[in-house]
Amino acid sequence: MGVNTPVSSPARFQVQLEPVWHAAAQSGRPLVRSKYTSIRQALATIVKEEGIQGLWRGTVPGQLLSVPYTAAQFFTVQQSRQLAKRWGVDTHPAASFLTGALSGAAGTVASYPFDLLRTTLAAQGVPRVYNSMADAAKGIVANNGPAGLYRGMGITILEIIPYAALQFGLYDYFNKCWEAHRARYPSLPGSKDVQHLVCGLASGLLAKLATHPLDVAKKRVQVAGLARSTAYGERVALVATRSLRGCLADIYRREGFAGLYKGVAPSVLKAGPSAAITFAAYELFLRWLSVAQEARRSEAASGE
Repeated sequence: MGVNTPVSSPARFQVQLEPVWHAAAQSGRPLVRSKYTSIRQALATIVKEEGIQGLWRGTVPGQLLSVPYTAAQFFTVQQSRQLAKRWGVDTHPAASFLTGALSGAAGTVASYPFDLLRTTLAAQGVPRVYNSMADAAKGIVANNGPAGLYRGMGITILEIIPYAALQFGLYDYFNKCWEAHRARYPSLPGSKDVQHLVCGLASGLLAKLATHPLDVAKKRVQVAGLARSTAYGERVALVATRSLRGCLADIYRREGFAGLYKGVAPSVLKAGPSAAITFAAYELFLRWLSVAQEARRSEAASGE
């Protein structure tokens, strides 16, 4: 789901096991410099070693992912909201968070293989382990069976539930605050579209910041056992990714607190605009649908 951005950069940070060099120095461990140390340096390194196309590795499965994920997500949102209204709990503060959690889980189940393939292609570097999405899918199935395309889905659902809950819950909360503020100051500028963009941006940023360690663990699980070049550092071992708790504990033990937030800057820069555009487009579609339905009702009434 979201905008078409260079997807390689966040994944490259998240799956490198070497501690950030200054964190290693402060902890008393030997200085170990990661291959990627900043957004600017990572972008320059990827372009130098892999060409400009290296910045968009994993884009094809990423875009294919967005279709079933967004469809399942917003279908679940609508159904959940209708059910909450029927039960009379649609105004409860927790309703939006629960709706978001359910929608995130539904979207993940509907699209997970594409998520796995996106991360695998984005993180592999050069020389490439897989040349294309189809090649990666065949290789994963050959090595691990069809179930290999769903490796890590359980951990991904545990990651997406709080992320989507916060994203949708905060989005609704920010919109309510915006409407309350506008009611007090009706002369304030700003259209509904601006409101939805700003509220979506803020909710996406905060949700990503709050749950980023879970996303790091998810990425580690997805690339565990991937035989990428040792030029990118130590490979992620399968034994370290058997559970979400164990994976997070291993990251903290080996890499410190900073390890849990590797890649947070490019991830946030991607998540914020992505949420803003998605929510604004969703609200625009709902308005269009409402107008179309009202027009049909008027035509039906005038024909009677």
